[in-house]
Amino acid sequence: MSDKKSARLILEDGTTFTGYSFGAETATTGEVVFNTAMTGYPESLTDPSYSGQILVSTYPLVGNYGVPQKESEYGLLKFFESDRIHVKGLVISDYSFEYSHWNAGESLGEWLRENGVPAVWGIDTRQLTKIIRERGVMLGKIVVEGSAEPAAFDDPNLRNLAAEVSTPQVETYGDGPMKIVLVDCGCKYNIIRCLLSRGATVIRVPWDYDFTALDYDGVMLSNGPGDPQQCTATISNIKKAMALGKPIFGICLGNQLLSIAAGATTFKLKYGHRSHNQPALMVGTNKAVITSQNHGFAVNTDTLGPDWEPYFVNLNDGTSEGIRHKRLPFFSVQFHPEASGGPVDTEFLFDDFIRNIRDHAGSKR
Repeated sequence: MSDKKSARLILEDGTTFTGYSFGAETATTGEVVFNTAMTGYPESLTDPSYSGQILVSTYPLVGNYGVPQKESEYGLLKFFESDRIHVKGLVISDYSFEYSHWNAGESLGEWLRENGVPAVWGIDTRQLTKIIRERGVMLGKIVVEGSAEPAAFDDPNLRNLAAEVSTPQVETYGDGPMKIVLVDCGCKYNIIRCLLSRGATVIRVPWDYDFTALDYDGVMLSNGPGDPQQCTATISNIKKAMALGKPIFGICLGNQLLSIAAGATTFKLKYGHRSHNQPALMVGTNKAVITSQNHGFAVNTDTLGPDWEPYFVNLNDGTSEGIRHKRLPFFSVQFHPEASGGPVDTEFLFDDFIRNIRDHAGSKR
């Protein structure tokens, strides 16, 4: 490719990697994080939890199966986790210019350019990942040849990212007998699909919406980007919902928000968990599950009140992977039981949530 343009990834400590552009020919800045998954780049790039971040793929070959066609299901894009790309940039080792898949509609590079997202290939992502693991996540810039370098590094965690990616209005999906409020802090579409496939009506509300006056049977707290402490309005509404006693299920950021509402504190991980192979142990059992994860913050379960207990724990580093109330139908997990991409070992948690709703409704008769 004689017309290929060079592109640089510049870390805040001055470390610079040089490769070639295959996305939008522009510059960007964000938090540089890595994901060790081997598949699922359409799902990852459209996951709102990556808002504000430059994503590094440790798997060397990316782009080989292109990007799916834009089909709809339940009024949602069927093969994506939102309606647009949320990463600020993409960094990979080897880009496959030729792609092949029965459902491919276009190349990864074309899709990135359509969405205005810069991408770099030809980077030594093993060396880059080692730097991040040793020093922790860092801010960075992608600068494509011919574009102006941003004057400063942008730290997305200083903003309320959930507010930036949440739905702006109340939306309803399905017509099942159970009414589930989904608090959208950056919701992945597959959470909605998993609830709809279990016969629920999903009422999707903005991150700061006071849903407690609505007619509902249970609450789903979604995943999302950024520091959970920024979501003060959500935490306040969760406390009100807990007082009503109706079942609550939190995922990823939703786990952190439920934990804060329960009195716990959170902290930033050195380089986060972003992969499809994180092992989590169900506390009090010998049952371990392989989970899909994408988060940079974690819960300090030592700060939970006496009415709560750890639910899952990470077998790699011992960090919290979930909490549950000892008496009431409230629980949450740090990983993604809806997967997409990744393993579906823990999709049974949606069944547990639906069971909690039915049991709670039966106890009120």
